[in-house]
Amino acid sequence: MTETALPQLSHARRVVIKIGSALIVDPQQAAPRQPWLDSVAQDIAALRAQGTEVVVVSSGAIALARHQLGLTRPVLRLEEKQAAASVGQIRLAQAWTDALSRFNITAAQLLLTPDDTENRHRYLNARASLSTLLALGCVPIINENDAIATTEIRFGDNDRLGARVAEMINADQLVLLSDIDGLYTADPRTNPDARHLPVVTELTTSIEAMGGAPPPGYSSGGMRTKLMAARIATQAGCAMAIAKGEGLHPLARLRDGGRCTWFLPAEDARSARKNWIAGSLTPAGQAVIDDGAVRALAGGSSLLPAGVTDVTGDFDRGDMIAVVNRNGQKIACGLAAYAADEARRIAGHQSDEIETLLGWQGADELIHRDDLVLLAKMESLTG
Repeated sequence: MTETALPQLSHARRVVIKIGSALIVDPQQAAPRQPWLDSVAQDIAALRAQGTEVVVVSSGAIALARHQLGLTRPVLRLEEKQAAASVGQIRLAQAWTDALSRFNITAAQLLLTPDDTENRHRYLNARASLSTLLALGCVPIINENDAIATTEIRFGDNDRLGARVAEMINADQLVLLSDIDGLYTADPRTNPDARHLPVVTELTTSIEAMGGAPPPGYSSGGMRTKLMAARIATQAGCAMAIAKGEGLHPLARLRDGGRCTWFLPAEDARSARKNWIAGSLTPAGQAVIDDGAVRALAGGSSLLPAGVTDVTGDFDRGDMIAVVNRNGQKIACGLAAYAADEARRIAGHQSDEIETLLGWQGADELIHRDDLVLLAKMESLTG
């Protein structure tokens, strides 16, 4: 068996870091572990200094407010969890703000629900917000919007939320900081023969069977939700690591080769998403583009409004539209970043004119390259 080259945090272009309640909250003090948070903030500053964009998915809101509100029973009613989330989220955001500000980093808060990552219109809005925050040099701190949940809130769901965020922003690495240093063949707490797995190349049924039941206590993610997150992330082309978060500077340890389990991205992950886009049955509209735009698309660029000569159909932002050349040949399809009327108004114009034309500044692209699939061979595109 050939040796597999492992991903390196020091090489990450964009990384999502998920942190659970047990790491952030001191149960004795019912308060953030501020020295630990400060060390993580310093690690994040070091990552940013090497050119890595960082997004944090942070649990802890409910755990921070339970004692403050007298909600110390092991099982809370849904409305009690909602109330605790409302109070605790303020404390959690402030703790991250304080920690990151020590390194001149601006923290931003974003609360998401599963619908925000599954509904394509909300997905595009959330992705645009995150992309803008990263471009402005912020570190987004994301949590599930537990305060308005309509179904039972389950601790540990942020494992999967982290994976969805990584998928959304095309992160190349997702790090789950945990109370364990990776995946074992069995529970190492009860089985002395359990072997640590430094790398998982494929999520087989035998690998997934290694996920155990959630541990007791306030934090109940467990290995099962981490393996579910691994499937989401790796299918999106994102490597994922499970690493021990306890102790100061956990990210620095991982960066320096600390013990963990890396889940490698699926080889066909990116093509799988492209196949989903290409498989849309009926485009809601059409954009006609000039030869210059055709060549740009063939070279891997996004579709900019300047290269669009005509827009037809009635579509909303996030709908699938076809892209045709001046001869009417369908060469691509993708998800529109603007509704039809808006697309018609900005067609043929430079991206820096969008705000003047629409009265607000949206995406620079009509279709981002991550949401676009070429359907014709490159040599025939300008025929």
